[in-house]
Amino acid sequence: MPYSEEEKKMWLDDWKQSGKSAWAYAKANGLNTQTFVKWTKAGKENQNCFVEVQTQILPPYYQNQKILIEKGEVKIHIPVTIGRNELRAVMEGLGATL
Repeated sequence: MPYSEEEKKMWLDDWKQSGKSAWAYAKANGLNTQTFVKWTKAGKENQNCFVEVQTQILPPYYQNQKILIEKGEVKIHIPVTIGRNELRAVMEGLGATL
């Protein structure tokens, strides 16, 4: 039985709040797991992970500033002057889905 777009949105919103994996949520709620996982991926196709920002010239005191990302004992220092492509490469290297 096909679900309406409104029903899909309701299921997806509830899933996001649940904290469960898409597969576990679908199984627990009696939904077809393959179909539900497909719904979750379809929403990501239209989602922009990056936004365009105006280029800014930073004052000299920012030139040596860094962004610090910590996860457990791993620390990554990223210069604030990093370019968009380099930042994308770092994020992909960390496993982010872009």
